[in-house]
Amino acid sequence: MSDDTVSRNVLLIFNKDIMYNPVIFRTTQKYNISFNVLEAKILPKQEGRLILQLSGDKDQLEQSIDYMQEEQVVVEVLSERVKRNEDKCVHCGACTAVCKNEALWIDKETKKVMFEPENCIVCGQCELVCPVNAISVASIDTDMLV
Repeated sequence: MSDDTVSRNVLLIFNKDIMYNPVIFRTTQKYNISFNVLEAKILPKQEGRLILQLSGDKDQLEQSIDYMQEEQVVVEVLSERVKRNEDKCVHCGACTAVCKNEALWIDKETKKVMFEPENCIVCGQCELVCPVNAISVASIDTDMLV
């Protein structure tokens, strides 16, 4: 990935009226972004849910998300749905050891675990290693809308 390329993991929800439209194809063509399917759940004639990793130029990526929303796709940026319970966290640093994108890191001055959502790719490894269950990561089945 070049310095100009950014990546976002998003949950896309297609209701039954639009789930057979080629929105992802048109989006990737129109905005020159790439995607990787991380998870999919399709209930024919009901709803489709996809977790995609979108990559491309930052402005193009933001425009592509806006475009999908205009096409009636519900788009949730997953890094905004990673939650860390500050009261439970003991700042052991186990999560920082598995975080490949430096979304979780230890502040050298305070010795506390810090979270940078923009770097998060929502891989879920932090949730798996946290000994006190202080981190929760949204899944494809989680109702994301607030």
